[in-house]
Amino acid sequence: MPFALSCSKKAETGPVTTFISPSLTANDQKAGEQSKNIYATKTLDETPDKTINEPINQNGPKGEGDAAENRTDVTNYSSVEPEDIEKLKKVFASLSDKCKNAIKNGDPEEFLKDLKAVLADDKDDLLLLCDKTHYLPEGYAPKDLVLLQKTPEYNVIKPNIYLRAPCIPSLTQMGADAAKQGITLLVSSTYRSYDRQVEVYNRLVALDGQEQADRESARPGTSQHQTGSVIDFGNIDSSFEETAPGKWLLKNAWKYGWSLSFPDGYEDVTGYRYECWHYRYIGKKACEFQRLWFSDVQQFMLEFIDEWRKLS
Repeated sequence: MPFALSCSKKAETGPVTTFISPSLTANDQKAGEQSKNIYATKTLDETPDKTINEPINQNGPKGEGDAAENRTDVTNYSSVEPEDIEKLKKVFASLSDKCKNAIKNGDPEEFLKDLKAVLADDKDDLLLLCDKTHYLPEGYAPKDLVLLQKTPEYNVIKPNIYLRAPCIPSLTQMGADAAKQGITLLVSSTYRSYDRQVEVYNRLVALDGQEQADRESARPGTSQHQTGSVIDFGNIDSSFEETAPGKWLLKNAWKYGWSLSFPDGYEDVTGYRYECWHYRYIGKKACEFQRLWFSDVQQFMLEFIDEWRKLS
């Protein structure tokens, strides 16, 4: 198991040994190369049998000037609750092999600290898992939708498009910072109701057949757009990747809490072909967590969090 936890206790004073094995980053997975790891043994105190073997991960997440911290500074492991470790083991056992392999090396206490910080920060239920096998609750509709209109920070392609209120401050700041570099962010599609998704999906099925439609459009009840926290930017096709806004968002959106939902090369994971225009607001902490621990793949992080919450 790529993020295997092996915990042993000797009565009340014995060692708690935790080991996390090598994994692959998203870039390495594509290239088929093993991540580089240096294994270090840390002494937790002067007692010889209290040690932890942990890999020091040298690969940072994607992004210019943004290397991941080496998670080797923690020397007090007494705050790792046994029930948290057991829960962690259960969650990992339930994940797909691809998800397990995507999780970076590191120390489980730091992972748990980061996880708990992300969950505590999610006061607006932005980390709801919604995909081909996880349907939104029947009748789901956000109660805090706000009408978007053109502003100095971003443009909108049409009237009557809505976004959840918690997403708007970050969109405004992101648009303002992009504008300073001469880039205008164009909001093309946001919230879709269940009924609207029925129309969109059925139209694509009629045009392209169901197999192709399923690669490009969510079946009603499984669309991230229904969460009200998604934006399709620009011209909503693959050419957006080569535009100035497309390149800027790919490099910078995570800094504002916006995560690319369907990255290139992960159709077998997300169920959808690469959508360079589709970003979901999950918050800054969650974006950092996703990049540091989950090879910058949103689907893997949300699957983990969903399983964790089921055991809470």
